[in-house]
Amino acid sequence: MAPARFITFEGGEGSGKSTQARLLADRLQAAGVAVVVTREPGGSPFAEQVRALILDPATAPHSALSEALLFYAARADHLDKTIRPALGSGRWVICDRFSDSTRVYQSVAGGLDAATIEALEQLVVAPTAPDLTFILDLAPEAGLARAAVRRQAGAPTDAYETRGLAFHERLRSGYQAIAAAEPGRCVLLDGALPIGRLAELVWAEVTQRLLQGGA
Repeated sequence: MAPARFITFEGGEGSGKSTQARLLADRLQAAGVAVVVTREPGGSPFAEQVRALILDPATAPHSALSEALLFYAARADHLDKTIRPALGSGRWVICDRFSDSTRVYQSVAGGLDAATIEALEQLVVAPTAPDLTFILDLAPEAGLARAAVRRQAGAPTDAYETRGLAFHERLRSGYQAIAAAEPGRCVLLDGALPIGRLAELVWAEVTQRLLQGGA
């Protein structure tokens, strides 16, 4: 059996991350791999409380630095309470968003200096970096339309979905840049593909990079 691995899913609003994370977890479990599925912000009791504050549209206006500090406070607890214990016990971890989201949302799109993010990354995350990151690339208009459908079905509105199209276009460019800069870790996939086809591409990459390569 391959050693424990840490996989993250990234992308803009409505890109399909949560669906693909669940599908991959189901397939790994069917293959006999113990899996923990988690999310950011969130994934531990304290981090979930921070999530509620960050995503609440009623939260008072604040700076990108304030927001990044909240994310890393939540991330520190998430790593300590959920991710590191799971990996230490031999279970794989699949996380819906992780540090790349902070790099893109608060730095690339939000304007926070990249050096600040990297300093927080070294303080909080290192050396628990993902082994593999899937970035689901989708036109912002399509992603926001999906998010609108979710809201109509009863899903809560979060603070990011209400931001302007230019913000979401910067998000997309930021994710594309990360994928181009780190091909050894990141896989950029077309988020407009049918769910089943996208799941097959994800599984192929996991099999090649982590199951066969890590066995």
